[in-house]
Amino acid sequence: MDIQGKTVLIIGGWGLVGSAVCRKFMEEHPRRLIVTSLTESEAREAVADLERLYPDAGKGFFVPWWGNIFVRDELKDLPRDRMLASKKYRAMMIEDMLEELSGPVLERSSLYRLLQKFKPDIVVDCVNSATGIAYQDIFQSSRRVLKEAKAVQRTRKAKPDKLVEVTEQLICTLYVPQLIRHVQLMYRSMQLAGTKIYVKIGTSGTGGMGLNIPYTHSEERPSRVLLSKSAVAGAHTLLLFLMGRTPDAPITKEIKPTAAIAWKAIGYGDITKRGRGIPLEDCPVAGAVKLTKTLKPSMPGIARARGEQLRSVFIDTGENGYFSRGEFEAISTPGQMEFVTPEEIAESTVFEIRAGNTGHDIINALDNATLAPTYRAGYMFHSALKTMRKLEQDHGVDSVAFEMLGPPRLSKLLYESYLLKVCFGDVRTVARTETSILSRRLFDLIEADDQLRSQIISIGIPILLPDGRSLVRASTIKIPPAQGQEEFAVNASSIDRWAHDGWVDLREKNMKHWRQRFAQIIKEVEGLPDEETSSRTMHNREYWKNLTEIDPGKVCGWIFTYEEKGKRMKA
Repeated sequence: MDIQGKTVLIIGGWGLVGSAVCRKFMEEHPRRLIVTSLTESEAREAVADLERLYPDAGKGFFVPWWGNIFVRDELKDLPRDRMLASKKYRAMMIEDMLEELSGPVLERSSLYRLLQKFKPDIVVDCVNSATGIAYQDIFQSSRRVLKEAKAVQRTRKAKPDKLVEVTEQLICTLYVPQLIRHVQLMYRSMQLAGTKIYVKIGTSGTGGMGLNIPYTHSEERPSRVLLSKSAVAGAHTLLLFLMGRTPDAPITKEIKPTAAIAWKAIGYGDITKRGRGIPLEDCPVAGAVKLTKTLKPSMPGIARARGEQLRSVFIDTGENGYFSRGEFEAISTPGQMEFVTPEEIAESTVFEIRAGNTGHDIINALDNATLAPTYRAGYMFHSALKTMRKLEQDHGVDSVAFEMLGPPRLSKLLYESYLLKVCFGDVRTVARTETSILSRRLFDLIEADDQLRSQIISIGIPILLPDGRSLVRASTIKIPPAQGQEEFAVNASSIDRWAHDGWVDLREKNMKHWRQRFAQIIKEVEGLPDEETSSRTMHNREYWKNLTEIDPGKVCGWIFTYEEKGKRMKA
């Protein structure tokens, strides 16, 4: 892709890698650079640094933006501990994370508003998402829930308010729902913004080391928090792999460094951690604590403040903080993490965007390493179908749907097309029959054939009768999904939604939809030249058996591929 004249969004542009990526892009003459960071001060600092380096870029070329891209816009500038401490904010976070991705959930997200505001052609995501999610520490959150649950169990007088609070905080910390929602929002926001290419700077979580990694977070080795980071990073890669296989998504790539990333600066001064200095304390030998039966991790007042900060020589590794010479030398020793420079990452990123092949794109590597559909399987497909058809004839049954594959919509569509097949035989007959007749004939079949009716409802697929208010059902149904609810409000909108998702729908308006589908299939087939025998199209006359019958499996495959835009992009 030609970068010249394009709007580029660098998410996490203040960081070590983000800064290097910004500088590398300047060699390609983009139209403008949007530089984001978590805080306003970081975003403005990053832009100020770039303006000093590139004074000729022009006013407004570098644009700062700040906030948390994992939450709704209303919360983007709040510290996470403040959000977790507020019942109101926790409710917002849980709703945005666990509810369906509706229009309101999408449109109130900070990520959506960022992308809609600037509509970037290129997005490079340098935020260490795995760290941001995994270091929320689900293990510690779980311990707090267990502690409060035991307290409630110990005494009947205990108030459950604290248990509710820590449970909600645990829900807000769940890694997978957060990650899934983030990728969903990223995909939909970029799609609507018209973004052409997305590059994620990922992580292995361990700096390229294995389960023997000696660096921990003060617990067992290897650290479960650190391994959580790797788990989230791996899950993120697989979700991006899926996004890269989505036809209307931007081109998706991931560069995944497997070493420590260094460095931003070397100097002498105050050693800071999360933006704060480390105050020096002292405990005279005479004030040493005697070890008895217990030891408290925190003992305020046991040491006295010296009134000064820790100062030393440091190497600034960006988001990973300041390292001492000893620390840097230890992790960079051959056989340990070693390190890679941010400039090398930036070079690979820009080269991939320009359609170069660095060999470092993880998504492309997965594409080439996964076991795809095979010629052998395709050849044997016909044998399998032939055997199943023979068994259907031998046993006098039609194998339609069992609702084990899912979604319920597939079973619903299979049975609706099967009912049309039984009642009308072929595609053309359905396409030219009045909807009222289609609806009545299907109803008559359902009313008369108790075996067929039983097969449909017993797999959890109810049947909505032509009046639109009567439902033939078994004891349990798949749609609407329970999700902890015992009752659902019934109205015209909910009936339409449930009928679409997983009810055999005998109403006339659904029959109209089936007529339209079959008319489209007829149009496609009859639009082919009579002499067409090439490999240009698979859905030809032979595929549809010259429209002389209805094959529910083929029809539903066509619906999922074309009507619902679910076509496989890569094979």
